[in-house]
Amino acid sequence: MGGAFDVIVVGGGHNGLVAAAYLAGGGLKTLVVERRQVLGGACVTEELLPGYRFSTASYVCSLLRPEIVRDLRLNRHGLEILPCSTSFTPFPDGRSLLLGLGGDEDARRIARLSRRDAEAYPRFNSALARMADVVRPTLAMTPPDPSSLRVGDLLDLMQLGRRFRKLPRADQALLIKTMTMSCAGLLDEWFESPELKATLAATGTIGTYGSPRTPGTAFVFLHYYLGEANGAPGAWGFVRGGMGGIAQAVADAARAAGTVIRVGAPVERILVEDGAATGVVLESGEEIRGRLVVSNADPKRTFLKMIGPSDIPPEFVRGIENIRCTGNSAKINLALSEPPDFRALPGDGPHLRGSIQVCGADPAYLEEAFDDFRSGRPSRRPYLDMVIPSTVDDTLAPAGHHVMSISMKFIPYRPTEGDWRTRREELGDLALDTLAEYASNIRRAVIYRQVLTPLCFEEVYGLTGGNICHGDMALDQLFAMRPLWGWARYRTPVRNLYMCGAGTHPGGGVMGAPGRNAAREILKDLRRGRAGRS
Repeated sequence: MGGAFDVIVVGGGHNGLVAAAYLAGGGLKTLVVERRQVLGGACVTEELLPGYRFSTASYVCSLLRPEIVRDLRLNRHGLEILPCSTSFTPFPDGRSLLLGLGGDEDARRIARLSRRDAEAYPRFNSALARMADVVRPTLAMTPPDPSSLRVGDLLDLMQLGRRFRKLPRADQALLIKTMTMSCAGLLDEWFESPELKATLAATGTIGTYGSPRTPGTAFVFLHYYLGEANGAPGAWGFVRGGMGGIAQAVADAARAAGTVIRVGAPVERILVEDGAATGVVLESGEEIRGRLVVSNADPKRTFLKMIGPSDIPPEFVRGIENIRCTGNSAKINLALSEPPDFRALPGDGPHLRGSIQVCGADPAYLEEAFDDFRSGRPSRRPYLDMVIPSTVDDTLAPAGHHVMSISMKFIPYRPTEGDWRTRREELGDLALDTLAEYASNIRRAVIYRQVLTPLCFEEVYGLTGGNICHGDMALDQLFAMRPLWGWARYRTPVRNLYMCGAGTHPGGGVMGAPGRNAAREILKDLRRGRAGRS
């Protein structure tokens, strides 16, 4: 391997690859070691059946930061985002709501449910957009150190304050409320139609423990509005070739900058000598030395499994142990001989080319699903969030056939009865039984299925507790408190050890911001002589 490295990045997920690309671009001899044979972490494309390529874990793109696309020239490395512009919700009684066909058409369709809501919907989206404009700059910020506010931190916070003051007073009040209120409460203030509220409410529960009525889920809802696709704020997209196209483009950019990438190289532990990280030991026993180590693993895996407790302060260990990190999702990947034929909107059409969700016709559906989850059993009537990316990307399946992703909530990490190793296929049956109530042809269309439980997310993708965001996206675990109060600046109590994954600010989603932010802080420390010394 040519001797010791300047930087060893533990984990080839997209954030680790982003960090490596920036660090190598800064002139550092950089190595990425990835435990699996495929790069990307949960942002991967895998050919599970010959000719069928699946985004097995993450499945849509929005949060990927445009500055990363620009800086790393990802479009030159093959990244292409395709539109995922519609949202289709079939209701149990045979009606449906299809949004995303344009403002006038959205208003017409919502008016079938409520004329008042049709008028409120564009105002709601405009208010979200204004709030997102205030919050979005925080994605590129390093959170301030509460024990020692530096001039740069104060200037960043003052700039955010100026953005906030420019908002209309009503938006100021709304943003403050959004920080703590529930997603359902937010929607109740704007809309009267239970069907529209059901369509929107589940976004507030992504990557966190809670139902739409849980305080703080309104901010989670806003978090997922911060992204963009092809320059359109709040938009979503598919990646040509599957989500692994992001990881491959970033990996190509990292290699072009000089990064060495090794797959099939699981790290057993991070070497710590005299309070400083000095390298890693692979499960094979191979020892690799480096001036700096950067972990893309989640905080619990990093500090509770890869580092001995004697190497970090006990209060820090306690804080890491107390991070809430409970997943609530399963994933069903299907190969189909034909697309689902929805009773509410039969045949082909734009409703198959965006997101599709089964969420009942009232937010109470999601509350009941969460109640099942909270009691330790999979939801009897689960929420299904689905996409059929092969309807817009013909590279994913043979002609006339399709691949379909189903994210199913609310599914407990540990069921109270049995375990997921023996009950896994029950989740696949539950998903298909639920979907068949809306699209009766689905069972005959399935020619292959893969079922991933929360336990699979942990064992296959390294996500502790099956949490796709490396820790709940709750207000007390965000910004200056992610992963812990006083340790949100990508540095750790171990000298020369940094964090760059979704367990750091700004959190989960395929955005790359944690990796970019961490690399910036590392390069800054090296320039100031604060890193790289044993």
